[in-house]
Amino acid sequence: MRFTAILAAAAATLSLACAAAEKIVVGQSAPLTGSNAEIGKDIRDGAAAWFRRVNEAGGIHGRTVELVSLDDRNDRKTAGANAVKLVNEQGAIALFGFASATLSLDAMPIVKERKVPFFAPFTGADAIHRQNPFVFVVRASYADELEKILEHWGNLGADRVTVVHYDDEIGNQNYATVERIMQRAGKKAVGVKLKRNANVDKAQIEAIIASDPQVVVATTLYGATTQVVRGLKAAGKPYNITSLSFVGPSQLAKAAGPDAAGISVAGVVPPPNKAAVPVVKECGEAIRKAGIPELNYTNLEACIAAKVLTEAMRRAGRDLNRESLYRALNGLGSLDVGGYVVQFGPDRRHGNHYVELAVIGKSGQFRF
Repeated sequence: MRFTAILAAAAATLSLACAAAEKIVVGQSAPLTGSNAEIGKDIRDGAAAWFRRVNEAGGIHGRTVELVSLDDRNDRKTAGANAVKLVNEQGAIALFGFASATLSLDAMPIVKERKVPFFAPFTGADAIHRQNPFVFVVRASYADELEKILEHWGNLGADRVTVVHYDDEIGNQNYATVERIMQRAGKKAVGVKLKRNANVDKAQIEAIIASDPQVVVATTLYGATTQVVRGLKAAGKPYNITSLSFVGPSQLAKAAGPDAAGISVAGVVPPPNKAAVPVVKECGEAIRKAGIPELNYTNLEACIAAKVLTEAMRRAGRDLNRESLYRALNGLGSLDVGGYVVQFGPDRRHGNHYVELAVIGKSGQFRF
């Protein structure tokens, strides 16, 4: 009887191991609670909706894709610790969709040590783009976005630009990019610094007003940007405002409500109501089937990134592991996922430079 019990236990262990082998684990650390939770949840939900669609169609070479998402509460050290858990304990084949450059930085040591593809972080910061050869960025850089924004306002005659940015490595880098672009045109930018994860105070609103801008460029998250918008409105200073995609355009429209009307935003994917673009329609169907209320900029971007990643998984073949996935991503070349083209290669790990400006309407919809 004891021998039989041992055999049964061994069989159960083997069964669990086989079941685990059938899954392809993709690891994600994201702010699922805290100040940036709306964006973190949307990244998770957009990717999960696509993986669900793939699994319902038979998976990748018969294996299901499982997204394991850990909450980092928008804390850099927690995100780094989550990356280690996902790689060492969950056996993640890739890390996916970390929600910012700040939340990505402490994941870099484990990425380099274990040679794990770090795919589609939600950031356009050079601090992540240029980290190491295992980082694959799908979206445009912040420099791409700022070039587009400043070109747009420059064509309309605006030459006084105030940049609202965080007083940290990434925020100061964004301001330096605007300053560099403005200097090339013989013009000058002004920066107003905010503390990350802190309320915007009266002195910061007054500093924006004192700079006498024609345009305010917000490079902060939707919560801080909403406070800036409302502070300026209360002061009777409804300046032209444009935000980077980092703000979370859909989250800004929701958080600021009617006060968001007229704000322009940079999108690194097509607007979610641009249904004529095939991948927008396709991801919209996946989102709705997953029971998610609406398609927005963030879950659309995550869905598109997940589609690119699953195509690389298919090309990696049946012997799918971190190494084969890395080779497949490097050999992906030019891939059109439905009106949105990415390009990856041995010397190209920045997949796309798409930027499109849209304006938030009174109803919260985007005009383009």
